[in-house]
Amino acid sequence: MVNNPIMKHNIKKQNIIELIIALAILLLLNYISSTIYFRLDLTTDKRYTLSETTHQILDSLYDMVYIEIYLDGDMPIGFQRMKKAIKEQLDEFRVIAGDNIQYNFFNPSETDDPAKRNALYQDIYDRGIIPTNVKDKDEEGGLSEKILFPGAMVIYKGFETPVNFLHNNPMLSADENLNNSVQGIEFELIDGIRKITTEKRKRIAFIEGQGELNEYYTSDITKALSEYYEIDRVTIKDYLQILNPYKAIIIAGPTEQYTEKSKFIIDQYIMNGGKVLWFIESVKVDMDSLSTGSYTFATLNDANLNDQLFKYSVRVNPNVIQDIQCSIIPVNTAPAGQQAKFSPAPWLYSPLLTPPNNNPITKNLNLIKSEFPSVIDIVGNNQEIKKQVILASSANSKTINAPLLVSLNQVKDKLEPETFNQSFNPIAVLLEGNFESVFKNRMLSSYTNGEAFDFKEVSVPTEMIVISDADIIRNDVRMRADGIFISPLGYDRYSKQTYGNKEFVLNAVQYLVDGKSILDIRSREFKLRLLDKAKIKTEKTKWQLINTLLPILIIIIFAILMNFLRKRRYTR
Repeated sequence: MVNNPIMKHNIKKQNIIELIIALAILLLLNYISSTIYFRLDLTTDKRYTLSETTHQILDSLYDMVYIEIYLDGDMPIGFQRMKKAIKEQLDEFRVIAGDNIQYNFFNPSETDDPAKRNALYQDIYDRGIIPTNVKDKDEEGGLSEKILFPGAMVIYKGFETPVNFLHNNPMLSADENLNNSVQGIEFELIDGIRKITTEKRKRIAFIEGQGELNEYYTSDITKALSEYYEIDRVTIKDYLQILNPYKAIIIAGPTEQYTEKSKFIIDQYIMNGGKVLWFIESVKVDMDSLSTGSYTFATLNDANLNDQLFKYSVRVNPNVIQDIQCSIIPVNTAPAGQQAKFSPAPWLYSPLLTPPNNNPITKNLNLIKSEFPSVIDIVGNNQEIKKQVILASSANSKTINAPLLVSLNQVKDKLEPETFNQSFNPIAVLLEGNFESVFKNRMLSSYTNGEAFDFKEVSVPTEMIVISDADIIRNDVRMRADGIFISPLGYDRYSKQTYGNKEFVLNAVQYLVDGKSILDIRSREFKLRLLDKAKIKTEKTKWQLINTLLPILIIIIFAILMNFLRKRRYTR
């Protein structure tokens, strides 16, 4: 014991000084943290680091965005993880945008009244949130089925737009789909915010006048694109500057020839930095004839664009791809004279394309359905152009040159896998760089009509995407007694599946118009760290005790140790 009064006073004084210094340091650190933005993301996959594009969009908010998330209550572990990831992401948003981001989690199944609950379900669905049925095991091993709405409504200035988080690719497991969905949370949220808060929209145009798909067959993608851009339909005619207001143009399946004047206008639009999404079919098939009869002909389709595309480094071949990985069609398998019996059969002319994960346009997309695509060759030696195949056939495909007879009876033929010996035939190609004009070294007077025109022989850096199948952008149109019925793009009424066509076209246009920055958010990958469900069940009690008792035990040991050290210090 310390009996000296002077020493006791000095010790007390020293303790007070140490306390004041500690408080001063805490106040200083608190002041610095409130004035300087500093965060550390120590995760290996940087899951808590927002992209630069996200920062820019959140910084530009000048009014409140309210987000209502319909994912709450008693849910399976995977969806609890999704909810946690959404909350963490929105909290990160709030660090940048402050009170301009507000959110709330809501459980649509909370009410016990079945009528009110079903009415709420219908209202949420009508507003664009897609539900999913999930099965989960209870503690007794039984199965329970629930309806979940893994989505949110983004509300801004009285307007709202739905956000769906769940990606459902039938080629992947449930855990992989959930992981991909968690990876896409930042993109889905910031895309919804960008969509609803953008006031001045960029303009894009569908070109028409040469037999391109009309407004009915492009209705669904036009509706989807109109949430981001102003959409026009343009007939080129003789107006040299008609394409100038547009950030990108879409040429969707022309069946008639372009004039040289129209080609010249498109060429100079590209030379000045214009972006083009080409859907060019070198073979045309009358599917209406096939649906009303047993056969039709696949004939050559010349839109007079071959020389232009060749100059831009691609060639669409006059052939048709058959693929073992394909969609199905119903075929009458009953013998002649008996009642019709329809059975599903593989339709080799309709390849299901697997989008690669090495490009933001195609990353994490569902299979894409095509009809009678052709092979695209990459040609020329222009080193100023970067070429990348973004859609291709499977490893088991083959090609047939046009013209050819297409018959429904072909589904009854015995499949010979050894003949499908061609792998990954290109169907969509992304081209980026400086393109050379197809009209270089030509007389231009017939195109300009003596009008002053700044002709460019080589383009500024720009991009285009060439796709050999217009059916990828084409939705089904059916005439019914109550009017015209438009099917969603990518929906297959035979298999009842919705393929990734719409998302692919949306991503392609966004890549061309807005650059890769917004889509780069989709390229982020989080490592899939799955728990062993069997071990969770057998060792549940053990880990619960460890997680609850071990921290308390550590605190008690620490307190005893500190008390011992303190007594030892002051008793010397």
